[in-house]
Amino acid sequence: MYRLTSRLLALAGLLTAEVALGAVLFVAAFAVFFYLARVVFVQHSVALDTWASGVVDGWRRAEPGLTGPVRFVTFFAALPFLLPASIIGPLWLRWAGYRREAGELVLAMLGGVLLNQLLKMYFNRPRPSNALLQTWGLSFPSGHAMLGVIFYGCLAWLLARHFKRPAWVLPLLLWEALIGLTRVYLHAHYATDVLAGFAGGAAWLVVCRAGLKLFWKEEKAVMGEEG
Repeated sequence: MYRLTSRLLALAGLLTAEVALGAVLFVAAFAVFFYLARVVFVQHSVALDTWASGVVDGWRRAEPGLTGPVRFVTFFAALPFLLPASIIGPLWLRWAGYRREAGELVLAMLGGVLLNQLLKMYFNRPRPSNALLQTWGLSFPSGHAMLGVIFYGCLAWLLARHFKRPAWVLPLLLWEALIGLTRVYLHAHYATDVLAGFAGGAAWLVVCRAGLKLFWKEEKAVMGEEG
């Protein structure tokens, strides 16, 4: 009876404000993703994509020199950047003594890559035919947007929670939003692909973070009982 009571109390302690906020964020992100998927694949609406393409095309006509900097910014959520960053980052975290956080980043990125590819194959949306750079694969949801949210979201969390640098959170989120915008500017993705990537990445990041947090606290509680 004592063991059961202790376990119930330990589980109740997991229902913190952070977990509640995570649940709200997950529901909101999932709702946005579901809505965008419905707009694109059920309603077959292209209104948002057409409007966004017109806006960025107007920017490019007004400032032709933007294309070079845009190509530079978009690189920071491309595979040639994220792959080494997802290896070096966790190695540095382990060296600094943050083993769990290193594992979280690895699992978040690996799971994000797998989820993004599964979603792409399921929805099977071709990319825009007028891209300004060579692109491969399917379009919905955007991998740059989804994996960028996961990577920079993890980085923002680590800086705010463990390194006491909360001032970096907003710049990192704005940076990822800018990267997503470059995908529309370059016609590498439709606007709905990018928004769905943001929503899918946020939902996965919340699930991954909450799942690992629950696992670690439950593991700690079990070890405490055994001790």
